[in-house]
Order: sequence, then structure tokens, then C-alpha cells
Amino acid sequence: MIDFQTSPDRYRHWKLTSDGRVAILAMDVDERGGLSPEYELKLNSYDLAVDIELYDAVQRLRFEHPEVAAVILTSAKERVFCAGANIRMLGLADHGFKVNFCKFTNETRNAIEDASVSSGQHYIAAINGSCAGGGYELALATDYIVMVDDGNTSVSLPELPLLGVLPGTGGLTRLVDKRKVRSDRADFFCTTEEGVRGKRAVDWGLVDAVVSRGQLMEAAKSKAREFCRQSPRPADAQGLTLLPLTRRFEPDRVLYSNLSVELDRSRGLAHLVIRAPQAEPPSGPGVLSSIDHSFWPLALARELDDAILHLRFNEERIGTWVFQTVGDGKRVAQYDQVLLDNLDNWLVREIVHYLKRVLKRLEISSRSLFALIEPGSCFAGTLFELALASDRAYMLDGIREGREEQAAQISLTGMNFGPLPKSNGLTRLESRFLGDPAPIEMLSHQTGQEIEARRAAELGLVGFTPDEIDWDDEVRLALEGRSAFSSDALTGLEASLRFAGPETLETKIFGRLSAWQNWIFQRPNATGEHGALKLYGSGRRPIFDPRRV
Repeated sequence: MIDFQTSPDRYRHWKLTSDGRVAILAMDVDERGGLSPEYELKLNSYDLAVDIELYDAVQRLRFEHPEVAAVILTSAKERVFCAGANIRMLGLADHGFKVNFCKFTNETRNAIEDASVSSGQHYIAAINGSCAGGGYELALATDYIVMVDDGNTSVSLPELPLLGVLPGTGGLTRLVDKRKVRSDRADFFCTTEEGVRGKRAVDWGLVDAVVSRGQLMEAAKSKAREFCRQSPRPADAQGLTLLPLTRRFEPDRVLYSNLSVELDRSRGLAHLVIRAPQAEPPSGPGVLSSIDHSFWPLALARELDDAILHLRFNEERIGTWVFQTVGDGKRVAQYDQVLLDNLDNWLVREIVHYLKRVLKRLEISSRSLFALIEPGSCFAGTLFELALASDRAYMLDGIREGREEQAAQISLTGMNFGPLPKSNGLTRLESRFLGDPAPIEMLSHQTGQEIEARRAAELGLVGFTPDEIDWDDEVRLALEGRSAFSSDALTGLEASLRFAGPETLETKIFGRLSAWQNWIFQRPNATGEHGALKLYGSGRRPIFDPRRV
């Protein structure tokens, strides 16, 4: 089983140090520290184990180091920055793992970019040696790239000429959309193995500056100080330590403090049941000082994040995730209000941005998403975002005979109207009513109201409202029908339908990742007996089928 939980005292591949406003995150990969003993992580090449630590470090820098306004990303090894994803690892991995690996590494790089945009914690790449493939893609995620100018150090994206594949962690998109590299130059750059170095790299926009080896860290620190002067990060705030999650793995369940994952492997289903907060939210003058790692919105974000990654990598045959909630929706709304009332606080902002990123991770997962809204549910505010993120939401109309229960209800809060945008930059309500602001305006006046099934359907908030006679059969048929379709076709269908509206850097990256990597990683030119990925390092040249279609 792949475990996504780690901490700095367990790192084998990264060294994190901070000195006031500037932190240094140095890549120092342990060659024998990969997920498998069948390959060595030479030249700071990486596998999932390396990126799990990187993701953890990025999270901790945001939560545990509010004083850090700039992070220098560099290498602790001599004359090598990063050789990219380990080729031997990719050659040995099955197709699903390769795609999931590329998706996770992209999400980690998105988290770096989000730290800059949302939190004022800027990243600088200090390239001290060869920087190839995924190594350059890591640098592309930063705000500023400075590179040694020594006649040897270069940046490159050699996946096409060397491996018959493409940069899998957003390299092509970031090159032209983010760095604004001219397309003819980008074409040359991506079709040459040796890459580009020195002044040409600056002139083409591949890096921002080149300096002598002895000046590299001072140049990086100088830029870091410049970013620090512009950053709203509080220099004197106390960070929040992210303690280990409380969780228990059982054969058909994963249990967290606020979430349980029930696995029905025979039907390919995972039921994710989220519990509303048990305690009232903190209030009064000391509300912010009482927020710790157990604060419900933060605890839930961490648990749901871990559960999504666990299901992606360790339960690949579970194709449909069903979201259910239990508890008091009013209590959920109270916690939402604490967040909304304190958005000027750095920690509260980080919690909201974390919830935003987890919901994005959910939507780009290659799984069918369903929400079941029943009596006793608490799909309110932030939790209603799960229903809006789902491919379908079913809401029971009325109550079940013979039970003393209140009819199912949903409610909206301010969290549904801005703080938690999708990857397309729109809220889920805006995406739902694309191009029509009138329903959004009307719904804004429904905030705080308890909305039952028929009214929810009239408002367009849910799609299906069976009564108790039809509920069990309609839900069962919907879930069973999902498992009868092609999983590949479903992945393409869902990815195409979930992100209506404007394209962004994120939607381009993940849309192309789903298409390119799902297809190209399976083609014989890459992974066949004579494919480039299989033969890399063997001394034999690949044999390509020249047909374009």
C-alpha cells in the first residue's frame, strides 16, 4: 500500500531549512529510497516517494511557517538540479500508475503555484546543474528561475526525442501559456535532447536569469528578498503544526475522525461518509487562537485529501465514489461562518485554500462521483460543494415510512459563492448555470434556508429526487449502470463535462493529461516491445510505427 502521510523527520529526499522570511527546499534524493528496489534514483531523478515528500513540504511551509514569504527550490547535489522522473520506474510501472503519478505530481506543482497566487509565498528555482524533463517542469512551477551559466548547465524537455512520450506534468502548457515562450522556439526546445543553456535560455524566456556558479544562491536570495517585501505573509505569526492523521485501515474500510470510507469491491463502489462537526465552533475574541489541527474544516480537508489519494493509487478497481453525510447541517454552516468572518487571517485563508485544492483534486480524479442526500444528511455550505462536484446528486423526496425523521434538506452558505472555485476559475454554482447569472443572484438570497427536495430540484441544485418507493431501486440502478460502462470512456466523458466554461492553465493541463498520457503511454511507440520507454538505457534504438492515426 502506498501511504501519502509523512513528516520532515522522515524525509529521505528533501532538506527543508528556514531563516526568517526565506526558506530553502533542497532536493537531495536518496538513490535507494524509492518505492521499489528495482531501480535507483540517480541524478536527483524522482519517483512517487520523492513527490510525496515534496507535497508534504509545500503543505507544511504554508501552515507551519507563516513567516516564510519566499522559498528557494534548489539541489543539494553538485552540478545536477534534477533529471526528472526516473525512467526505469516509468518503464516498470503499469499504465494506471504512470497516469496517476503524473496527475499527483501536477497537483503538487499546482499547490506551489497556488501558494504564490493565494498566499504570497513565492518560489524561486535556483538551477545549479542539469535540469531535464520533470526537473525543468518543477522549475516551471516556480515564480522565478535563475540558472548557472557555465557552458554545461541547461534546461530541457527531452521526453519526445528520448522516450516517445510527452512532458507529463504540464511542461508543454506551462512553457507556452505561463512562460509565454514563442511556439517555434518551444517546438525546437522540445525536440532536442540537449536542451538550451546560457543567454539563449534567457532570451527565449526559458529562465529569467543566468549567473556564475558562485553567484547563484545570492541571486536567488536577492530575488527572494524582493518577493518578501511584496508578500502579505505575517512575519510574527505562530504556525500550526500538522500532526499525524488519526486513521485505521480495515479490510473493507478506512476510518478517520470525521470520515469513513466503506469499500464494496464486488460492485466497484466506495462510500465516503462525512460526519458533521460534533462540537460547536470556537467563538468570541479568542476564536483564532483556539484553532488547531483538530479544527473541523482543516481536519476534514486533510482526511479527505488522504482518502482521495489512497483510493486513486491503492483501490484502482473502485470506479465510483459515493458521497454521503451525517449530522447537523446547521453546525456545518456555523463553521463556514467562522471561516467567512475571518478571511483576513492568514491561517483561516490557508484552511479555505486547502479545502479549495482538495475539491479540485476530487474533480480531476478519474472516478464517477455521486452524492446521496437523505434524511439525516448535512449537505450544507462547504459539504454541499461535494454534491455540486458530483456527476449526479440524488435527493430523497419525503421521509421513509415508519421512521421518525426529518425530510432531507440542503442549505447554501457564503462558501458556495466564491471562496472555493473550480479549476476553471468559476464557482460550482457558476459552472452549473453557465452564462446565466440570474439563478446565482436568486440563490444568493436563499443562503441559510433549509431547502427540501422538490424546492432543490426547482432551483436546479439537484437533478434527481425519487420518493421512498423509488429511491432504493433508482439509486441501485444508477450505481450498477455505472459499472457496466467502459471505464476509459467514462473518464473521458466526465473530464469533458465537469469543466464547462473558460479554459485555464489547470484545465488545459489536466484535460491534455487525460488525453495525451492515457493514449501515448499505451502506444507501442512508447511502451511496446520496441518502444522508446522500454528500450531507454539499453543501447538499442526504438522502432517507431510512422503512422499518425
